[in-house]
Amino acid sequence: MTDAIMPDAAFLASLLTQLRLPSIARHWRRIAEGADREGWPAQKTIVALMEIEVAERTSRRIQRHREQSEAPAGKTFASFDFDAAPGVRKQQLLALGAGGDWIENGDNLLLFGKSGTGKSHAMAAICHALIDAGKRVLFTRTIDIVQRLQTARRDLSLIGALEKLDKFDLIVLDDLSYVRKDQAETSVLFELIAHRYERHSIAITANQAFSAWSNVFPDAAMTAAAVDRLVHHAKIIEMNGESYRERSAAHRAAKEDPHVIA
Repeated sequence: MTDAIMPDAAFLASLLTQLRLPSIARHWRRIAEGADREGWPAQKTIVALMEIEVAERTSRRIQRHREQSEAPAGKTFASFDFDAAPGVRKQQLLALGAGGDWIENGDNLLLFGKSGTGKSHAMAAICHALIDAGKRVLFTRTIDIVQRLQTARRDLSLIGALEKLDKFDLIVLDDLSYVRKDQAETSVLFELIAHRYERHSIAITANQAFSAWSNVFPDAAMTAAAVDRLVHHAKIIEMNGESYRERSAAHRAAKEDPHVIA
């Protein structure tokens, strides 16, 4: 590009700022110099700049959605021990993380298993993969979202709070079994399930079977209604392996005392 037609750098920077194109602002000189050397046509130069802007916007959006998701950092498929989770098919979990029809259709995902078998890790890994695939998720302890919705109900803003959660393609209710119906107004949990039914996905981890969920909801009718909505259009996975925490403790004990068999 000759000096005669080279745009004023300060003016160009101002235009890119007004247009909110920060990536192009950072890279245009390098791309322009390359275009001059290689003799690129104008269209190729513009496409190269647009591709950079789109790629960096996507990266920033994914990072923002990852932070907003509250999914545990580092709990990904790369760090998940599939060998220690018998009965869990790796390809099934990877497929769930890829998204597809189950998220588009608002289907649910239920992971059952005793404490320490990797339910939360597996669910977090699915969440991280979904975020990479462009989906929005919220990973929360069930007790935390129950308290949040209880507050909204007291403020007469429960409907608005539920509608705000619609921006998430998936809401994970981790450790549902730890919620107890004697904690005030756990019926808000049913309100969340009913609101998202056949519209947006819910995923649940629980260490107790449906038969024990009478401890969670205020009465038997609400328990049955909640279970009915959750299992309709749902994928159910049971994780019945050895507890990660128990196995880790045994390995640590073996290292400290060679006479202990891990």
